[in-house]
Amino acid sequence: ADGPPDERADPRWGLAARGALVEAGGPPIGAEWTEREHVWADVAPRLYAAAAASQWDPATAVDWTAALNVPDEIERAVVQLMTYLVENEQAALIIPARLLSQLHPHFREVMQLLATQAADEARHVEVFTRRGLLSGGPLGTSSAGGRASLQTLLAEPDFTTASFLLSVLGEGTFLDLLRFIHEHAPDKVTADVARLAVRDEARHVAFGVAHTAHLVATDKSYLGVLRQSVERRHAALLDTAGLNTEVFDSLVLLAAGSWEPAAISRGWRAVRDLQASMDEGRRRRLAYIGFPDDEAAELSALHTRNFM
Repeated sequence: ADGPPDERADPRWGLAARGALVEAGGPPIGAEWTEREHVWADVAPRLYAAAAASQWDPATAVDWTAALNVPDEIERAVVQLMTYLVENEQAALIIPARLLSQLHPHFREVMQLLATQAADEARHVEVFTRRGLLSGGPLGTSSAGGRASLQTLLAEPDFTTASFLLSVLGEGTFLDLLRFIHEHAPDKVTADVARLAVRDEARHVAFGVAHTAHLVATDKSYLGVLRQSVERRHAALLDTAGLNTEVFDSLVLLAAGSWEPAAISRGWRAVRDLQASMDEGRRRRLAYIGFPDDEAAELSALHTRNFM
């Protein structure tokens, strides 16, 4: 019977099923990640089962015929936010696909989970694009700084640090952002696409946190590697502008609901509270992984201003 994965997967097993009797002489597989502790989390099989059962169809899960009736200025804010979400989700699709391609298939539950994660992000790209174009206008602005921030994620070579920066910090922060958009959505389609994305992203965050905590539990010194990955990314982005001004203004206007001064003041406070919630969530996840509270606070403050 098939059992749990071994501590190390032998490249000479190639594509053999876990637990199979492997005849000698076949071609080895060129997987980069073959050590269980560097890719595993005990929750991976359950998360995969949950992901497989929770796949949804963009064509039917969202009522694309629902009336918009959104004021023009609010609609432009929604379009800008959708534009921003699409480029972030495209990065979040590429990263698990890249990790998946270098993972030894002996760890099949993690491979399957990463495949569903990529499928999730492909759906998010679709629904955010469709919502952005729903009113018939062009999409919004893509900032150079935002793309530079995402590029640092794509360039991260290690399985755990890539998962940590993307899922624990980036997607963890995005959970708060998507909930904010859902809460202040001016129409049902916007509310639905944000709600559906949150459900998927929560699984991605759960695996990233569980895997990172699993590795740190076996090797406390890995906290230093994680810290260095945050500091390296922060240093690489020092000269960028941070969050796209159009995105920040769109969040304020979305929460405000109008350009009326009192409303804008409320919207600005709501976005300030959102940023505080993002920081608190990052601190909580970092503390769970094993960072002392003061270090968790320091690393949270170094996280990119671009959210992801």
